[in-house]
Amino acid sequence: MTQTYAALLRGINVGGHRKVPMAELRSLLEGLGHGAVRTHLQSGNAVFTTDTGASEDELTTALEAAIEDRFGCRVDCLVRNGAYLAAVADACPFPTAGIEGRQLHALYFSGPPDAGRFAAIDQEAHRPEAFALGDRVLYLYVPDGLGRSGLGEAVSRPALSKGLVVTARNWNTVLKLVELTREG
Repeated sequence: MTQTYAALLRGINVGGHRKVPMAELRSLLEGLGHGAVRTHLQSGNAVFTTDTGASEDELTTALEAAIEDRFGCRVDCLVRNGAYLAAVADACPFPTAGIEGRQLHALYFSGPPDAGRFAAIDQEAHRPEAFALGDRVLYLYVPDGLGRSGLGEAVSRPALSKGLVVTARNWNTVLKLVELTREG
């Protein structure tokens, strides 16, 4: 059965490091046998279909290996199916009507984040900013944007996500990936 997935590449095409041109990423995904390949923005979002029956982890491992082989650098990736992406959007604990994309982010994790690691963060000290953990995701509400967010800095500390791959997307991108994976 054909399924639609999104590949989320971490930390590419920013600051002149780890260049992965989107046309080449599309070609690479097609070379892995995937169909209906599309990219969104230049920051490492690709949507594709496959009927291989491979798990998200298997698809991730194959993509990371292919990127390293093609571009000569290690790029952490997460591959998530469309149903998961829609469930993340639907489960958002923060109001989303009328929100600007820069005000709400989803930090996707490669596995379940340890809630105990985040318990020491004093959310009250950062209000009106807030975060909530979900299924392999952290929702981050930052009304003034991420660039000035003390809470964003606090939840991004490497010790909190040790052992996990984490990549963030703003809410506009979250919703666009849901839309693209529904289109298949």
